[in-house]
Amino acid sequence: MRITLVNQAFHPDVVSSGQHLTDLAVALVERGHDVTVVTSRRAYDDSARTFPKHEVWRGIKIYRVFNTGFGKRAKWRRAADFLTFLISCCFRLVLLPKPDVIVALTSPPLVSVIAAAFAKLRGAKFCYWIMDLNPDEAIAAGWLSPDSFVAKWLERLSRFSLRRAASVVVLDKFMQQRILAKNIPAEKIAVIPPWSHDSEVKFDAAGRAQFRQTHGLENRFVIMYAGNHSPCHPLDTILAAAKTLAASDPEIFFCFVGGGSEQRRVKDFAAKNQLPNVLCLPYQPLEQLAGVLSAADLHLVVMGDPFVGLVHPCKAYNLLRVNAPILYMGPQPSHVSEILGELNGQLPGAATPHGDAPAAVKSILELKRAVSQAARKDAVPLDGRFSKETLLPQLVAVIESTSQKK
Repeated sequence: MRITLVNQAFHPDVVSSGQHLTDLAVALVERGHDVTVVTSRRAYDDSARTFPKHEVWRGIKIYRVFNTGFGKRAKWRRAADFLTFLISCCFRLVLLPKPDVIVALTSPPLVSVIAAAFAKLRGAKFCYWIMDLNPDEAIAAGWLSPDSFVAKWLERLSRFSLRRAASVVVLDKFMQQRILAKNIPAEKIAVIPPWSHDSEVKFDAAGRAQFRQTHGLENRFVIMYAGNHSPCHPLDTILAAAKTLAASDPEIFFCFVGGGSEQRRVKDFAAKNQLPNVLCLPYQPLEQLAGVLSAADLHLVVMGDPFVGLVHPCKAYNLLRVNAPILYMGPQPSHVSEILGELNGQLPGAATPHGDAPAAVKSILELKRAVSQAARKDAVPLDGRFSKETLLPQLVAVIESTSQKK
């Protein structure tokens, strides 16, 4: 079967959606399918870094198209980068042989519309793999008024993608409920979370020691936020807690690893308040991920109050792989709060609301007393339901069955 995959990020990019799409592409090739990927030439979080325009990697034909590299420091810059990528995608897709199935993710927004229209034009089946839900996310973030012409127009385009899709893949039951509310038939929807990186991620004592030594974190209690820094993951409360703890407990250190539009705000806050207990680092290579995640004594998982079912906390699965205690900051119920409940005390964990820095400080101090590194062995606390071995074959099966749907 000939399958075309479309997303802004793909190998060797390290952003989560690119890594998961790469896993899917490799699995499809191993199943004997002819796989083509249309993606961006520019790295997701470093627009100055570019990749080859065309290559064949592990049997996957990769076409990387042009887009501007203005970056994320202003909305018009991001919009220009998105628009030029979408236009380039259109030209590239028209030049490709007809696929049996086209799979689109959600980066950038509206790429699913291009893929759905292309599938209709070429008589292919369309599978929509939803990593985040727009324009709902933009409305929840306050970037769009729900009654504005733009919001209504974007919602119509979103529903076009959903209606045209033979299969819709969502990441949790809360996202499924959002899609069902748009009158999309339940039989079209599959709930498949994004998997942990089983082969790359486990508790790594040597990598932990190396990372902590490299960044001067020996003898510190390290709290880490690793992943995308976006308005969907507000960090104001934890930064206020870091400011309090800088004065009261200098042993506690906050490490922010990753990228995104909000990382600049973290750096600015730390500089403005002269916080010696805050370190910001870019995304780390996948081969070092186990050591990086293992280096933390406590991990943060953050979700903004309006974003349940709009974005998905996929970082939690890798944290479970390294047996990392978790402090969740966000609304309840949510996918993360359900995971913490299912852990049933197998790992120390806590949940605090946004806007209550004293509660966050209290939880951090309590978890600091509870955390024991001796207990962090190479075992998965849950039953493997979020492993690559479990979830990736489910997604492959959905895509293979899409070609047979009406």
